Parts: sequence; C-alpha cells; structure tokens
Amino acid sequence: MNEQLNQALHVTRRHFLRTCPIGLGGVAFALINGGTKADPPLDPTNPLAPRPPHYPAKVKRVIYLHLAGSPSQLDMFDYKPILNQRHGQNVPQEFLQGRRFAFTSGTPKLLGTTHTFTRHGRSGAWASEVVPQIASIVDEVCFIKSMFSEQFNHAPAELLLFTGSPQFGRPSMGSWVTYGLGSEGQNLPAFIVLVSSGSLPSGGNNDWSNGFLPSIFQGVQCRSQGDPVLFVSNPRGMDRDMRRRSLDALRDLNEIQAGEMGNPETRTRIAQYEMAFRMQTAVPEVMDISREPRHVLEAYGAVPGVPSFNNNCLLARRLLEQGVRFVQLHDWGWDFHGTNAQEDIREGLRTKCRGMDRATAALIRDLKQRGLLDDTLVVWGGEFGRSPFREGRTANSQYVGRDHHPFAFTIFLAGAGVKPGLTYGASDELGFDVAENRVHVHDLQATILHLLGLEHTRLTYRFQGRDFRLTDVSGEIIKPLLA
Repeated sequence: MNEQLNQALHVTRRHFLRTCPIGLGGVAFALINGGTKADPPLDPTNPLAPRPPHYPAKVKRVIYLHLAGSPSQLDMFDYKPILNQRHGQNVPQEFLQGRRFAFTSGTPKLLGTTHTFTRHGRSGAWASEVVPQIASIVDEVCFIKSMFSEQFNHAPAELLLFTGSPQFGRPSMGSWVTYGLGSEGQNLPAFIVLVSSGSLPSGGNNDWSNGFLPSIFQGVQCRSQGDPVLFVSNPRGMDRDMRRRSLDALRDLNEIQAGEMGNPETRTRIAQYEMAFRMQTAVPEVMDISREPRHVLEAYGAVPGVPSFNNNCLLARRLLEQGVRFVQLHDWGWDFHGTNAQEDIREGLRTKCRGMDRATAALIRDLKQRGLLDDTLVVWGGEFGRSPFREGRTANSQYVGRDHHPFAFTIFLAGAGVKPGLTYGASDELGFDVAENRVHVHDLQATILHLLGLEHTRLTYRFQGRDFRLTDVSGEIIKPLLA
C-alpha cells in the first residue's frame, strides 16, 4: 500500500490533535511554559519545586481553620449590649428593606445572646464564656469584625471564600498558593485537607479543587482513620520492591510518550507517581499522632484513632513540620438554625465550642512554643456569620437559632505578619452591618497572598482566553493589619 495513503487512513482526529504542534499538546505546553505568566516558568518534571515569591514574605505556610456552617460571632466575639437590651423587639424595617435571608421572611424578632461576655488580655478583646481557651490567647490574635460577603447560602459562600467565585470550576486558595510558591518538602503534597465531624463542607471538594490549574496543585484530602489517603497502601500481593519496579516501568513508558507527544502533563504524571511512592512511607508516619507525648495530646484534646477537629489541629502542626505549604481544616456542624438541640444557639453552641476552643488555642500555643508561629499564618472563621434576629422557621420553637448573615461577621488571624492583639473594624450596634473598615472576602484573600510574598494581581493563569486570579477583579490588601 502507498505509504502516504496508509498514513491518511490511520491518522485519526485524536492523533492529529495529540501530535500537531499547534494542537492540544502544543497549547498545553504553551500554557505551562508561557501563557501562565508564571515567573519563573514551571518545571514540568518537578512542578512542586520551591519557587521565589514576588517579594520578601512574612509567611511561609498557612493553616486555615474553617468552621463549616459558620459560627455565631454574636455569641462568641462580637459583643452587642444594645442588641441584648432590645431582645424580642421587631427588627427595624430599614435593616430589612431590599434584603433576602436564607430562611427568614416578614419581620423577625431581635435576638440577644444568653452567653456572658468579658474583656480579656492586655488588648481587652471581648470573648464569651463559650470560648475560654481562645479568650486566654486573645493577645496573640488579630480580630477582623467587619467581614462581609455577597453570598448568603453555604456552598456559594464557601466557594467565594476559597476560590474567589461563587461558581464551580475555579482553583482554590491553597492551589493558587502552591502554584505560586511550590512546596518546601518533597515527600508530602504541598496542599493537604483534613475534614472532621462526619461530613464534607457544603462546597464539597470544590473548596480545595485545582480548577483549571495543573492537577498537581489540587488539595489532597487525608483521613484521620484507616488509610490516611485512599489507596496509599500497596494492594495485597505487592510489596514495596515490586511497586518500585512497576513505577519504573510506567516512568519509562511515560518518558517515551513525553518524547513523542511533548505534552507537559505526561511529565507531571511521572512526578505525581513518584510523589505517591514517597507518600507511602511519609504519610502513615506523619499521620500517626500516637507518637506525640501525652501532655501534647491532652493539650489538644486529641485521641489517636478517633476522628476529630482536635486530632486534625494536631495533625496540621505535624504536617507543617514536614514542609506542607497549605493545610485546610473543615469542621462540620456550625449551622445553628435552632432546628434541634444540637443547633440551639445556647447549649448546642456551648457543647460544639468545647473541642474547637481547646484545639484552636492549643494549636496557636504549640506553634508559638516551637517557633513555627514566626512564619506561619493561622486563619479561623466561617463562610459568613449569623443574624442578630431569630431564625424565621424556628421562631416559635423550644430551640433558638440564628439565620445566615453575610453582611457583617468576624474572623481572626494569628501568627506571622499580622498585628497581635488588634481588633480591626466593627459592626453596628445591632450587628447588622459593617460600621467601619469594611473587609470583603477578596480583601482577605489579597492580604493572605501578600503575607506569603505574592502580589494577587500578578498571580494569574491564562485560561479560555483570559487571565484569571484568586481575587477576580478586586481585592485590596488590609494594610492596618500588617505587622
């Protein structure tokens, strides 16, 4: 048969797109090595290699403590004596006009707190009785009491917080950070996620997705019971030596394909296989908290083998010590609508806070004692806050709850680069709106990136013909917070 005819018969559309210099492989190579605006370009053989920040950084690593469902700032840190005085009165109409709430309509009743607030530390920061351990370290903490968001439902609000967009498909904050900086360690993923209280957050694994960034930058979810990472253990009948020989064979095949096709994702795949092999040794060791001294376990309230937020806080510290860049903790169960005893803003909140309060304070103390707080940033908060009125569905219930409230809420930061003992911003006397120093979610994102040495307007990735960034088209660094 004529050779040209033979080629024409066997070259399919898939072959053309794969091998053409201007096809998908070429486009992908251009995106990795030029179109991303990565400076310097990513090394496809080791995309997690450490990369220099845009300018000198205060922070090397981040722990993000996310209380999924959103804790009530009005019962924990944002003291409103006038709200307490007006408890049971109708909400003034000017606060309701033009606004939608998740589960409340009509004219709800103002809801004060039943929890006692006192000032703490040299800073005199307010904290309620439900968080006594965090209250004892307020001088290490920088409160932001003027956060706001446009999203009042959980999943869109979480996506906006972690990916910069309320819609699916964007890379998460941890993915952007590891894309920009790489990893300090080579035996563990740069971005690890831990989940507690038996459920994923409402945004699911989109909260740690790589989106359109290369897959190596996706957050890896670890479990605190059973295999820390699914399939990290060798299957029955395969020992470590056989695994090594299998991976060597796969590497040789992938190298051949990489040489023929020029697709950078092939070399990324090789790097991922090698990382997985190293993880088989590193992950079980770092996830075994039974190696910790008894006094450390007691400080955190951690119990080896029992999944909990307490265990995950301790694991977060251990992961940082092994070079993990970004650790994201999600704890389910902070959606206090008052539909049952667990969601009651009185005793239900008190019960839920016990473990969180103890573990959060222990983590910050532990990081400080080990010198890690000098270059680590801890972020604590929910995707929005809780309303200063009683939730509509449970207005006549024996249980008491609050609705979603994105218009004014509280988070706090601790560690490198932020002023300890500072309270920044404030809500109004009823806790409805921000009264001073408004901080949008994009402002928080820009500030976290800034502390890591990344300029949020420069950290971009070209996708579908435009440059994307975590902060979308807005975001200002919150300079008064910076140490």
